[in-house]
Amino acid sequence: MIKIEIPFKLPSLNQYINECRKNRYAGANMKRQVENDIGYFINKLPKFEKPIKIKFTWVEENKRRDLDNVCFAKKFILDSLVKAGKLKDDNRNYVAGFTDEFKYDKEAKVILEIEEI
Repeated sequence: MIKIEIPFKLPSLNQYINECRKNRYAGANMKRQVENDIGYFINKLPKFEKPIKIKFTWVEENKRRDLDNVCFAKKFILDSLVKAGKLKDDNRNYVAGFTDEFKYDKEAKVILEIEEI
């Protein structure tokens, strides 16, 4: 199992929707920027040849954001894995499953525990 930390808060679904509503390019620009930021940490990972399971631990500073809005950001993480060449695709053949856990601390972050199966 490989454990990696993304040491910042990722955008929620509501934030992404608001960007998409601004104009036709704002949502795509936000997604590209977030994926580039995540990519810095993802690049440290090996290439996964077998299907994986991921445990996402979402650490938030408070309980203001709805849990479903918080864990939406897994879309950005999975797309970053594919974009960085660490995962061939993020379909069911390569991502066998994932779980979400939520914690609260002084600083927001996401902890990934990735296991090849």
